[in-house]
Amino acid sequence: MEYREEKKRDEAAEALERIGCDILRLCRDELYVSMRFLDVALSSFRYQMDGQVSPFGTDGRVIYFHPQQLGGLYRENRILTNRGYLHMVLHCIFRHIFKPAPGEQDSGAAQGSRPPAERYWNLSCDIAAEHIIDGCDLRPVRYSRSLLRRETYRRLRESGHVLNAERVRKLLAEWDLTEKELTMLEEEFYVDDHRYWSGRDEKQPQDPELSRQWKDIDEKMETDLETFSKEAAEHGGGFLDELRVENRGRHDYREFLRKFSVFREELKADQDTFDYGFYSYGLSLYGNMPLIEPLETREVRKIEEFAVVIDTSMSCSGELVRRFLEETYDVLTEEESFFRKVNIHMIQCDEKVQQDVKITSGEELRQYMEHLKLYGEGGTDFRPAFEYVDELIRSGEFVNLKGMIYFTDGYGTYPSKMPAYRTAFVFLEDDYRDAEVPPWAIRLILSEDSLKEK
Repeated sequence: MEYREEKKRDEAAEALERIGCDILRLCRDELYVSMRFLDVALSSFRYQMDGQVSPFGTDGRVIYFHPQQLGGLYRENRILTNRGYLHMVLHCIFRHIFKPAPGEQDSGAAQGSRPPAERYWNLSCDIAAEHIIDGCDLRPVRYSRSLLRRETYRRLRESGHVLNAERVRKLLAEWDLTEKELTMLEEEFYVDDHRYWSGRDEKQPQDPELSRQWKDIDEKMETDLETFSKEAAEHGGGFLDELRVENRGRHDYREFLRKFSVFREELKADQDTFDYGFYSYGLSLYGNMPLIEPLETREVRKIEEFAVVIDTSMSCSGELVRRFLEETYDVLTEEESFFRKVNIHMIQCDEKVQQDVKITSGEELRQYMEHLKLYGEGGTDFRPAFEYVDELIRSGEFVNLKGMIYFTDGYGTYPSKMPAYRTAFVFLEDDYRDAEVPPWAIRLILSEDSLKEK
């Protein structure tokens, strides 16, 4: 009797798991018909029943589901299960499941308490994913939005930035949410269970290989959306924009400036080519006569001359410009990065060149920073700065110019031709809106956190 009852329970569990797997496959197939650029991502999961999850969740390899809750959701409206499946896919594509919750939380709650950073991170990831889904004008995921959801999106979009999870978290922190408001948002945007996300506990360790696998998937998707699936991208809401934000490179400013360096001899002993063996042997053999002495000069690779252009148009705030210049000042004053005598032109330009200050030493740079005054606040046109630098080269002011660094928000008229020197457009991540730069230019993004650290 007990054996038959146990067998029935096993058969019932197998039937429930089979039904749940069938529902998830139907969701996958229906999403694929409308979003073919997601083919690899949609098919990257196994399905497994789990009575503890509510209603489903993923670790990047498996979608775990609660059979009764999944079935109930499907009976209520199959669009909800389609959206849930896509929601979990987005968590993987943007690697939300591999990123730990930020270590500090600068937003308070009611009665002066501070909700855990993990709550804000979970909510931010859910809002970022749902914002993309709600922006998709596609039948399998089209669903009416509540007033709270519409109002939340409106407030977030006021920043003008792409709403990836990191940006949403910063904006939520600025709102100073009460406990009631935070709970309402969590209930509104809750879709899947995050308990399987790696790094949340000892049972879910970080998996670098799986993270790289999903990074490869989303980079291929970005290429596909920009080339073969442009029409699909137009109906995909902020899909492509957020992929670009997620995949864009963050760079170390000091490392980047080394690209503008040149070889030159410097009056300093070259310890790398000096052989202490022969030196010591000569002293021991002849008393005070070494057989070899170190070279008095050495060949080093440092930066000798380049141009810094500051966009002083209305779109670039003075605070952002000052933060960029402070970082530049720190780099320029490092002895190992620059020769003692340099030729640096600090050019301010909006729609025309407003000022050019020549810097030849660290002391001159310090004085420039102490008495910094910005000129301009007109429109944005990059061409006058390039024309001005080209004229400096023709007049002999620049002898071996390796590059130009242009700090801007990216919105302006670019030159039609590539210059004879390297050009980098530098954006501060906090003010970056994915502006397109010419293919011959380097796009460098400095993170706000890295500037604060320095």
